[in-house]
Amino acid sequence: QAAFNLLLPDHAADAFSPPQLPEPSPGDVLVEWLLGGLSRWDAEHFLFISEHGYLYEHNCAFLPLYPLSLWAVARGALWPLQGLLRLRSLLLLSAVLLNSLFSVLAAAALYELGRAVLRRRRVAWLAALLFSLSPASVFMAAAYSESMFACLAFSAMWQLEKGQSWLSGLLFSLASGARANGLINAGFFLYSRGKRFALQLQVGSGSIRKQAPLWKQALGLASSAVLMSAGIFLPFALFQYYAYLRFCGPGSSLDPTIPEPLLQLARDKGYRLAAVDGTKPPWCSQRVPLVYSYVQDIYWNVGFLRYFELRQIPNFLLALPVTLLVSWAAWTYVSTNPRHCLTLGLERSKSEEEGKPRDGFCCPAVFVYVVHSTALLAFGFSCMHVQVLTRFLASSSPILYWFSAHLLEEHEPLLWSTGADNPPPGTSVRGKSPSSRGKGTPDNPVVGLLLNWPQLTRLSKSILGFFLCYWLLGLMLHCNFLPWT
Repeated sequence: QAAFNLLLPDHAADAFSPPQLPEPSPGDVLVEWLLGGLSRWDAEHFLFISEHGYLYEHNCAFLPLYPLSLWAVARGALWPLQGLLRLRSLLLLSAVLLNSLFSVLAAAALYELGRAVLRRRRVAWLAALLFSLSPASVFMAAAYSESMFACLAFSAMWQLEKGQSWLSGLLFSLASGARANGLINAGFFLYSRGKRFALQLQVGSGSIRKQAPLWKQALGLASSAVLMSAGIFLPFALFQYYAYLRFCGPGSSLDPTIPEPLLQLARDKGYRLAAVDGTKPPWCSQRVPLVYSYVQDIYWNVGFLRYFELRQIPNFLLALPVTLLVSWAAWTYVSTNPRHCLTLGLERSKSEEEGKPRDGFCCPAVFVYVVHSTALLAFGFSCMHVQVLTRFLASSSPILYWFSAHLLEEHEPLLWSTGADNPPPGTSVRGKSPSSRGKGTPDNPVVGLLLNWPQLTRLSKSILGFFLCYWLLGLMLHCNFLPWT
């Protein structure tokens, strides 16, 4: 990104660009030269909030956990550099360090989650490697909350699969303090409790006598589900309350500590500050005063089918690959498991009764993740700025990586070996086993595929090409304020 930022001129985008205070030192210039490409678009909001708080109303579209983390690292771990760098540079450095850590932890959590759900170590490993080459990689590296959210969400899903409900609930709750789409993760708890109760109803009568009465079981499961869901919604609700107090409270005079350049920016751009002299924003008088939905509506024109315009066709094309891939994943799962989907996965299958559940992408345990990714896709495609779909899904759902790994494992002969979990039936094994590999063959299967690009199938080239192209184009365009947000 430093090379692209140096070689390509910045586009004059109509993006949030506050003045930099105070004047930069030589150290600040160096940090900006090396890492400035990772502070574009929404990253400016996160860095600004970390430095100045929620000064402008439209900053409230960005939840506080990530900015608070940046501030804590800048003021804590990087305090020895405070005499050399201004706070903004420390925050940008904190973002790069934190996102590197969160990305690695997210990949590790995705691997463990894949092992628990898919029951195929090789596919889980391949999916984690694909995450490391994510088409949304630039957002995992820039000062965005995607890497933090992916780490928290994947870790929470993994803990829930392990039966660690309280730890999972805590992680899901933190995730909802980083991104608003974390609220939909409450569905994992509701489904988990509902499925447990449904399966209990299907056990033999002899087993029922040994358990508590059904009404007690239902009450216990319902209460725990409601409690966990409330915990997931709590950070978002607390932030809305904070915003209400800040922007809808009693009118007061302007804070004298606000630098004049920031006040002038508010006048020039029409940014609304906290309530002054009794003037309150319109959302304060709504029955449910939610600043988040108001800001998305007024400032970014987010709403149902609002983005369906002819001039937005290029953005729909940008979102087309991830849309097709996730839709294909949902269709593959539903067509393979029609009865399981019609019964919402609440019917005990014969394989489960025999203690031998299916494995792989089409196994019963993947159902809730397919529903989750499909719901995110439908909402993002119809209600959001469609170009954000790639990073929206890549940081929220494991399906993108699981299904891509599944396709590669099933249809790429170079991956078939005696060390594979289960080669497709009726196919010959062309690859070599791990023990017979040459010294020059990498252990990383993704690197191995890239080194043998001419021999790959068209499907493999399409999948890896999508990941690689978006990885490179995102880095090139995003760091120069070109339309890659």
